[in-house]
Amino acid sequence: MGKVVVLGVFVADTAYRAARLPRMGETLMGKTFALGPGGKGSNQAVACARIGAETHIISKLGQDDFARMALGIWEQAGVVSHAPQLADSFTGAAFIFVDDATGDNAIIISPGAAALISAGDIEAHAELIGSASVFITQLEQPMQAAVRGVQIARAAGVTTVLNPAPAAELPDGMLTYCDYITPNETEAEALTGLAVASDVQAEAAARRLCEMGVGTPIITLGERGAWLHGHGLIPAVKAGPVVETTGAGDAFNGGFAAALAQGIDPVQAVRIGCATAGLSVTRPGAAASMPEWAEVQALL
Repeated sequence: MGKVVVLGVFVADTAYRAARLPRMGETLMGKTFALGPGGKGSNQAVACARIGAETHIISKLGQDDFARMALGIWEQAGVVSHAPQLADSFTGAAFIFVDDATGDNAIIISPGAAALISAGDIEAHAELIGSASVFITQLEQPMQAAVRGVQIARAAGVTTVLNPAPAAELPDGMLTYCDYITPNETEAEALTGLAVASDVQAEAAARRLCEMGVGTPIITLGERGAWLHGHGLIPAVKAGPVVETTGAGDAFNGGFAAALAQGIDPVQAVRIGCATAGLSVTRPGAAASMPEWAEVQALL
């Protein structure tokens, strides 16, 4: 199966579909509303587990209905929780605007208890991290926790994956602990200062990330696929009409990490990530849209 340890955040997604975002001071009528499980780390863990990896998540929750939602989706997907529930905080939540015409989204996140994850919390899970095949984290929890996670994983010989989202300035030297990094075009530009609007620019940004210490950069390119340094463009795998893009990047990362953990080579692992994302965008929701391994196999 392979084993993946995910450090990340759960948030309850509150998704509103409308023709456009309201202007400041304006109220608009929405078309639909949905409440469901989300958060980059949680979404990626659900995707990993559904693809077939033994998956563990390190996080923090409150003691509320949203925490029960988190524990429910993890249990359903087969994710093992390492997420204490704090009585003096709350479980994270996200506002998601979905453009009714295109399915594109804009998001505001309040991570709640997960904002209290410390480097000490990560050190307390060093044995768990060291037992993994792959360790993956993002940047929704405090930066010092993400840094300590990749340091501990690298020291233990565990393959490390950093999904640098949302975009943020990284501490000096952090990228040297990353076997793989998976920014989208915007995040790649924020890290390198180089625009990513073509294949030539994607390769230039990937080379720059290597110079900054990354082992193998992978720049996700939305509906085009992903740019894998040293191999070029791995095309997207389309499964049907796009319903909603929320969680597509998480689907890619989860599918990719699960494939790596199972010993699959990086090129095929990226293809699996693309197929996982391709299926996820044909369904509404974030964690709820993550496909099973049999679906990914059939699509490929």
